[in-house]
Amino acid sequence: MPFPTLAAPIAAALAERGYAEPTAVQAAVLEAETAGRDLLVSAQTGSGKTVAYGLAISRDLLGEAERLPAAGLPLALVVAPTRELALQVQTELNWLYARAGGRVISCVGGMDPMTERRQLAHGAHIVVGTPGRLRDHIERGNLRPQSMRAVVLDEADEMLDLGFREDLEAILESLPPERRTLLFSATVPRPIAQLAKNFQRDALRIAAAGEGGQHTDIEYRALSVAPGEMERAVVNTLRYLDPRTAIVFCTTRAAVNRLHGNLVERGFSAVALSGELSQAERTRAMQGLRDGRARVCVATDVAARGLDLPDLALVIHADLPNDPETLLHRSGRTGRAGKKGISALVVPHNRRRIAERLLMGAKVKAEWSPAPSAEEIQAKDVERLAETATAMLDQMPEEADLALGRRLLEGRNPEAIAAALARLLRSHLPAPEELAGPVQYAPRTERGPRAVAPSRDYPQQAPVAVEGVWFRMNVGRSNQADPKWILPFLCHRGHVTREAIGQIRILDRETRFEVAPQLAERFAIAASRPGQDDAHIRIEPAASAGPADRAAHAAGPRAPHAGKPRPAYQARPRAEGAKKRPAASRPPRS
Repeated sequence: MPFPTLAAPIAAALAERGYAEPTAVQAAVLEAETAGRDLLVSAQTGSGKTVAYGLAISRDLLGEAERLPAAGLPLALVVAPTRELALQVQTELNWLYARAGGRVISCVGGMDPMTERRQLAHGAHIVVGTPGRLRDHIERGNLRPQSMRAVVLDEADEMLDLGFREDLEAILESLPPERRTLLFSATVPRPIAQLAKNFQRDALRIAAAGEGGQHTDIEYRALSVAPGEMERAVVNTLRYLDPRTAIVFCTTRAAVNRLHGNLVERGFSAVALSGELSQAERTRAMQGLRDGRARVCVATDVAARGLDLPDLALVIHADLPNDPETLLHRSGRTGRAGKKGISALVVPHNRRRIAERLLMGAKVKAEWSPAPSAEEIQAKDVERLAETATAMLDQMPEEADLALGRRLLEGRNPEAIAAALARLLRSHLPAPEELAGPVQYAPRTERGPRAVAPSRDYPQQAPVAVEGVWFRMNVGRSNQADPKWILPFLCHRGHVTREAIGQIRILDRETRFEVAPQLAERFAIAASRPGQDDAHIRIEPAASAGPADRAAHAAGPRAPHAGKPRPAYQARPRAEGAKKRPAASRPPRS
């Protein structure tokens, strides 16, 4: 349906931007029954909330006039939880009110407060800001709210989660009691309902169509990877899908910095976005994405709400979110304004159940598959490069290009020239990564039971029926090697299960062990990539089992504590008058 009757300059701005009909939330706030009333609105992310409340307050600001009066004391206030969202709201309201002569300024943390004070002194129609900075300007007398006709709390639930309740209450208490109060929130938990009860008058509750459901324009994928291969999976996903703009979410600032550095090193045009950056750095990062100088943004959850990037086709969850709501907000950065998008979760094998619970809690279904392999990416490159080359050949060449082409063909094979063009087109592409691939567990029946050096915890077992591939590790008895920690360590380091490990032989300065033949190659690749905590432990293929190992293999596991017999424990004489210790605290006798 078309937009209802609006002021001429507002309608003209919408038409200029290509708005033919309102979204569900925009239509809801423009109903006749909403006129002059406080509103409590819940709508899913990406539903056009900013334009919705811009239209809702236009009646309060313009009335029957077609232009706003000269800028003076602010007429409306918009409060947003983050700097990025506040600046984005300012941009949206600027074009919406440009034809009506509106002046929209921002007051956000991280910017120069003196500059903001001068802007406020010159007058404004709408002020957009973050809670802390707005409260500071009000208390200092820079922002005088006595003329305000409307206030909007955008992402109100997020502001309460971030601890802005006190600032919000101080701001709302300073505003004229007759103003309109519009609360926009993705959800309406009890704290939001209480805030509405305290600061709104007979608020009209609006649940925009689609609340509780999720974006139908977002395709969810779960990419199963081996533990420790998150960054390689991110690289291959970016290369395979090749989006114009993508955002990769990590849970910590350190993870953002590490992944951003690795992507840049591999040849991606990437920027980072996290709370530790200055406002100028964050603004440059966002501008780089909007003008195409960067194609990948690596961010913490500071970018999970309100961030609107043009042509954002892909969201990658490099680290799984902490809860279903964060999953939905992250994913909501794509699939906006009727465009399709992909939300891909990178899921290590050992976190699959966590991912399944997240998806179930978010009420979304994901297609499970391995992360794209290097072979799949290379095949995709061939298709894309062929399309690019075909498009270039279909263009009408200029005479200068034809002359150069004839010169290149002199004495050369046309196939060689075509190959040179292919190399040129491929030269800027980051190299895909080799992944361990999907897990394929070896059935226990093929190899027999695992045997380890016997101890109180590992009694003697039958030897392995089929000899596997032998590896060595530079840790032995002198380094307190013990099967109780060696076996889990090998499984984690080599991305295999316990069934893949055969005999474990702990020597004085090294440990030798077997790996199932069908998994040996994959184990060797994974084990050669240590983590930060175990970089000192080297694992490498053993040249052979060795005569001693083969003899031991045939004879079964050897007895523990080979060599000199362990001396029996002898209690020290107790000093005269000393109390006898309770039996439970005595060292065990051998």
